[in-house]
Amino acid sequence: MSESITILGDGAMGTVCSILASAGGHRVVLWGAFEDSVDRLKQNRENTRLLPGVRIPDGVMLTANPAEALGGCSLVISAIPTQYLAQTFSRLASHVPEGVPIVSATKGIENDTLRRPTQVIGDALEQVGRSNPLAVLSGPNIAAELARYHPASCVVASLDESLGRRVQKAMSTQWFRIYTNTDVIGVELAGASKNVIALAAGMVDGLRAGDNAKSALVTRGLVEITRLGVALGARAETFMGLAGLGDLITTCVSPEGRNRRVGEQLGRGRRLVEILAEMKSVAEGVATTRSIHALAGRLGVEMPITQQVFSVLFEDKDVLTALGELMSRSPRSEH
Repeated sequence: MSESITILGDGAMGTVCSILASAGGHRVVLWGAFEDSVDRLKQNRENTRLLPGVRIPDGVMLTANPAEALGGCSLVISAIPTQYLAQTFSRLASHVPEGVPIVSATKGIENDTLRRPTQVIGDALEQVGRSNPLAVLSGPNIAAELARYHPASCVVASLDESLGRRVQKAMSTQWFRIYTNTDVIGVELAGASKNVIALAAGMVDGLRAGDNAKSALVTRGLVEITRLGVALGARAETFMGLAGLGDLITTCVSPEGRNRRVGEQLGRGRRLVEILAEMKSVAEGVATTRSIHALAGRLGVEMPITQQVFSVLFEDKDVLTALGELMSRSPRSEH
């Protein structure tokens, strides 16, 4: 079935989603929040800042007009960074047709409210009297690789299994394979929390602590984010799949991973404010660390790696000191 797909957000993931949707033969509209940014895309058909050399298909309509973007659509994909999601959807919610499914491709947890992206979207829709089915698209998906047609897989999670299959059919291509899942909380939380562990993995790289240390950190990181997920009602097995372990591996080892790069620079002794000032895109893990740390405290979940990352980012703790405290914790059983 051919869809009319609107993609919200003209960053790297939004651009990639427009390429994937176009490959499926659908009508595609890519919406950006800022007219000057959209005008540059129209002129170049290329996201020169984030994905240089990657052409947006000619058939993709580009617009900054919400009514033009959302009018007549049959499926919406949201690729808006978490911390901008609420204010953006407050503008957009009234333009979303009633009943049209919204798929969130955003990875993060909102600060202060500790809401997952689908909760933020759902609350904004409720404010204008809309009721729309929601799904989550997540997994090990480095945007630059997808944009260059490198093979990849991900998960679409929805409580409505028929919606999951619909998104699976609409967005699958010869190089992009989608699996379905019904654990929305697990898939969404895995996509957010892995960025915190990626920051820690980058710190290990920056300290040149070695592959043994990094492997141990990633493994124990998976344990603690699974622990948090289960406390929130997710299924443990979700964290062993593409949205959990798969995404965690990619984010912690890929040179393209923004959060790993931030951690690496911290490990080399640079200050966070300087690192973020140089970045062209959002490292979601920095803001998400605040949220995951707060969730763990609220639920009484032990997350020692997250605690140390929080201390490095927001309490000016030395990275080497943080690693030493992790290594000197009391001995215990692995399970």
